[in-house]
Amino acid sequence: MFSKLAYSVFEQSINDYHKYDNVDQPINNPYSNDTFEHLLYLKNWIDTVQWHFEDIIRDPNIDPVEALKLKRRIDASNQERTDMVEFIDSFFLKKYSEVRVKDSAKINSESPAWAFDRLSILALKIYHMNEEATRKDASKEHISNCQVKLNVLLEQRSDLTTAIDDLLTDIQNGDKYMKVYKQMKMYNDDDLNPILYQNKK
Repeated sequence: MFSKLAYSVFEQSINDYHKYDNVDQPINNPYSNDTFEHLLYLKNWIDTVQWHFEDIIRDPNIDPVEALKLKRRIDASNQERTDMVEFIDSFFLKKYSEVRVKDSAKINSESPAWAFDRLSILALKIYHMNEEATRKDASKEHISNCQVKLNVLLEQRSDLTTAIDDLLTDIQNGDKYMKVYKQMKMYNDDDLNPILYQNKK
């Protein structure tokens, strides 16, 4: 099942990152460039680094200049995240390109890659909620509350992985079809963000 494979790669990426827990550490993708796993690992690594960017920028004592620099990095990371989703969708478009789509086939509300994006973020939520639920210096109330949340996240993982596998099965069988819209982010585009194109004059 693709979801089981993806989740194991996401967990590997998260665990590898937390060996050093440094947003500036270089990625060491263990998978060959031409594999699906390579895309999944890279996708989650981007998500993991951005997760920690978001933690850092919420420091109430952060230097405003450093905060602005970090905001720029977050913007770049968001663009990378979107690009990776499109790469993963391209993989599925190619994989199912020969499928005969049934006349009764319906489109799904999200593409497979955006579903995997949700699974990648969910893997991060589970990792960090588990950290909070097992903290040695936390109160019993904190641990109990976090364990309740962790249980919900684990249930969500079960539901999401099932939904992903069902979607891919439906696409493979021609019961659903993929239609991918390229993301049209405007804030990073020199020609679409008024602040950016006005400054070019």
